[in-house]
Amino acid sequence: METLGTKEVFANQWMTVREDTVRRPDGSVSSYAVIDAAPVALAIPADGERFHLVEQYRHPVAGRRWEFPSGSTDPNVDPDAASVAARELREEAGLVAGNLTPLGTLDITPSTFSQTCAVFLATDLAADVPHRDPEEQDMQSAWFTARRSSA
Repeated sequence: METLGTKEVFANQWMTVREDTVRRPDGSVSSYAVIDAAPVALAIPADGERFHLVEQYRHPVAGRRWEFPSGSTDPNVDPDAASVAARELREEAGLVAGNLTPLGTLDITPSTFSQTCAVFLATDLAADVPHRDPEEQDMQSAWFTARRSSA
């Protein structure tokens, strides 16, 4: 596909929404809405068969959700994705990982978002004090055991 033009539709400190006009391989012209946002890193805190998750209110889905600690890259603070994962793990879950193993990078929703997510397995964990952002003050944190089914 060939991009013929792009127009910024909206921007704030977290994301930019743009509309791209493209020519498809068959010659037809169309437009795509694209959301650009900073890369994200996600830590999967594991201790044997236990996993540590955090729970918070998520406005876009109008409810609380359990998830692995994650957050956006801050270029002024984070030299790389592993630093983001370590920072978010400490801030949200109050855990410090002795080992962060990279598992890969995901395209979160490649049909709409250009944002990527670097995923790390966090092991050799030590407890610390969470340092949550103001909007995360109602965040909960807990260990869950992986259940295996026999099929």
